[in-house]
Amino acid sequence: MSLVGFSAVATITLLLCVLTGPDRDDLDAFYTGYGSLSPLRNGLAIAGDYISAATVLGTSGVIALFGHDGVVLALSTALSLMLLMFLLAEPLRNAGRFTMGDALTRRMPGGRSVRITAGVVTLASLLPLMLVQLAGTGQLMGFILGFSGESMQTGCIVGVGALMIGYAAIGGMKGTALIQILKMVLLLGSGLLVAALMLRRFDWNPGALLDAAAANSGAGDAFLASGLQFTGSASPGIDMISSHLTVVLGGACLPHITMRVYTAGSARQVRRSMSWAVSGVALFVLVVTVVGFGATALLGRAAVAGADPRGNTAYLLGTRAVFGAEVSIAETVLLTTVTTAIFLTVLASGVREMTPRREMLLARLSAAAVGVPAILLATLVQHHSLHPLITLSFCLGASAIAPALVYSLFWRRYTRTGLLATLIGGTVAVLVLMPGTTLVSGSPVAAFPDADFTWFPFTTTGLLSIPAGFACGWLGTVASGRTRAEEQRRQYEAVEGWILAGAIRRKP
Repeated sequence: MSLVGFSAVATITLLLCVLTGPDRDDLDAFYTGYGSLSPLRNGLAIAGDYISAATVLGTSGVIALFGHDGVVLALSTALSLMLLMFLLAEPLRNAGRFTMGDALTRRMPGGRSVRITAGVVTLASLLPLMLVQLAGTGQLMGFILGFSGESMQTGCIVGVGALMIGYAAIGGMKGTALIQILKMVLLLGSGLLVAALMLRRFDWNPGALLDAAAANSGAGDAFLASGLQFTGSASPGIDMISSHLTVVLGGACLPHITMRVYTAGSARQVRRSMSWAVSGVALFVLVVTVVGFGATALLGRAAVAGADPRGNTAYLLGTRAVFGAEVSIAETVLLTTVTTAIFLTVLASGVREMTPRREMLLARLSAAAVGVPAILLATLVQHHSLHPLITLSFCLGASAIAPALVYSLFWRRYTRTGLLATLIGGTVAVLVLMPGTTLVSGSPVAAFPDADFTWFPFTTTGLLSIPAGFACGWLGTVASGRTRAEEQRRQYEAVEGWILAGAIRRKP
């Protein structure tokens, strides 16, 4: 039934992309869908973009293996979206038109170097996430359908990658939004049913669920206390703060999330869309917490880790376990719905990056130019730990993109040199520090578990790379000189009212 469900969903969603995609060479239709989505639909699409396959599988796995620390991670993802909602969403919509590069160059006309650098950093931050999505496909499909051969898993990666490219190139923003909405409805609907069944197994008592999870975790009371995930770190407390700060800042500023704010028709719709998005993500956090703890309570932490050392199958294991040995037809349909919803989180992960006709052709060709190498790379990394790739994306978002957006939107004296220094300096800091973290080597769940060349004994680079990104922007602006800074201040003041409040300055 899972295979039938996957095939049906792939066929239907591809058809819907064709029907809802732009029917002419119109950039507004391709990138923003004319801002025609209602706040509810746009909010569901934003939440769908935010909740990727890596989020569903990875977060539930951390909860199942590390208890309290996993819940804090899940809450950090919700807090990240709230940061975007209250601080960045409305100014981003006012400053940009289609992409993050538009927002960064709004106050710096003719900034071709900025657009090129922003494009490179965008690809650098999103390519690892694409690899995780695609590489996880082979593992997920193999687990669900019983595929054990490497060639079958590789075939799944290639097939899903081809669908992903097709969705991005054909459907544009409106077509992919439709898939995200469908995904969120299936994910939250099936998740709520599974969570309810899980709580029913424990007489609707959340305390009993937590006690059972702690008893079967092998860690006792430490499972429900802070710090279990970072026990091997040189400084567990600092490592935990650095990790969650990276998630909060990085998740809010990743380009495929910020692009969604341009699909709102007005500032009021941005606020309403973000309210729906935050509500959807908060509901997802509740679901994944119950299912993650339930997997450990019913199966035990050892069984979850045995199926996957990083716990990526915990959500599916918990769903299966809650049904028991005898599975009815209705429960089989529900399980198929859950697996299909997770399958959709992979399909909905496409990235879109003259004349309107030429630019649209270039955008569609870019989907293939990025997607094909991503598929090939995903087949190479599918048997390695994917956690470093997820962390790399969030670190780049927090260390390069977040400082650039904050400075560009709110600092009057910020110069082009400062912006380039932020993007390049933050990216270089992450790329230099990342190979030395414990996620790459020196631990059983690292990308290279048999090697140990750790020299930065933390799980993320945020402790140093986030301050480095902000510092590079400040130093670059100072190095530009007072004359350049004053010129940028005047240019910013000319558009300040529009960026911050959507107000057009009237000439006296």
